[in-house]
Amino acid sequence: MSSYLFTSESVSEGHPDKICDQISDTIADLFYQRNGKDARIAVEALATTQKVVLAGEVRGDVSHDEMIQAARDTVRRIGYEQDGFHWENMSVDCYVHEQSAHIAQGVDDSADLKGQEGAGDQGIMFGYACNETDELMPAPILLAHKMLRYLADSRHGGEARLLPDAKSQVTLRYENGKPVAVDTVLVSHQHAAGLTPGDVKELVRPDVARALAESGWEIPEDKFYVNPTGTFEIGGPDGDAGLTGRKIIVDTYGGAARHGGGAFSGKDCTKVDRSAAYAARYIAKNVVAAGLADRCEIQLSYAIGVARPLSIFVDTFGTGRVDEERLGELLNEFADFSPAGIRNMLDLAKPIYARTAAYGHFGRQPDNDGGFSWERLNLVDELKRALS
Repeated sequence: MSSYLFTSESVSEGHPDKICDQISDTIADLFYQRNGKDARIAVEALATTQKVVLAGEVRGDVSHDEMIQAARDTVRRIGYEQDGFHWENMSVDCYVHEQSAHIAQGVDDSADLKGQEGAGDQGIMFGYACNETDELMPAPILLAHKMLRYLADSRHGGEARLLPDAKSQVTLRYENGKPVAVDTVLVSHQHAAGLTPGDVKELVRPDVARALAESGWEIPEDKFYVNPTGTFEIGGPDGDAGLTGRKIIVDTYGGAARHGGGAFSGKDCTKVDRSAAYAARYIAKNVVAAGLADRCEIQLSYAIGVARPLSIFVDTFGTGRVDEERLGELLNEFADFSPAGIRNMLDLAKPIYARTAAYGHFGRQPDNDGGFSWERLNLVDELKRALS
């Protein structure tokens, strides 16, 4: 279709599922701080009324007490001090245990490249980039994230009437594949007792307007919905249970690209669900930044215990300026897509993960300490030279 509407959603750091993602990744950072590249982490969290449960398997020197404290510290940082969910009063049960020896044997010594790490699981992973925003991301998911980040900043800055749990949703109108207008904006935000939906609408308006204005757009007043169900006082895990890994579309491209189904948070970089998705985004972003395509999606597939990917597939959706088969061959020369190769290429064996667990893993600015390294554009010149 030449003209269509497309929608993406985001959730705040205080959403029940995002609380769990942040707990899992805070624990992942602890293991990397203590154990470096030898850390093995697969930690899941569940949150409900006044309770967090931790489970999974690990290898490394971090105690149960430290994991429990990490959960409390995460909930406190987010800002939960409610009767139904309070960082100090909630109970935290930890059932994390040692990594399976059968998984470890394949990860530590791959079946195809002896002495190298094998993939920590089988599966398919996708990376995507497009040129409709400066961040080379789809515009709806970026706007949905940005609104909630600004609202969280206001809450942490002292706006006590806004509470941690929130969702956003943005619908853009596209013409010939490019976003041209904001059609609908939806925000559902937990709030202090006694506020009307109209009160909450005016509370969130400045941050929503700021997020849209930075892209040159305005709030569509006739389609600006805030708390359409009415009251939203009971929120967070007291209102709805949360689990690690349930917001995989929020974490990636807002539905604008395919997804292999694997979650990221709480996993070390031998888990290709995480690291290969980062690598695929890194390469796709550099391809688009180099002007080789307007859109680029890369699929990688793996077998557990095998280092080399089973397949690499490149799709430029008819926007490519070079042959896709040649591009696929070239990318295999530019990048080592084995778990160890990805870890070294993106410098992933670091405590850089808690910051990824809210407001998206992609479209962020690379940090000086190596965080969001997959967002760098340091392959652009090499790609241009290779295909000139």
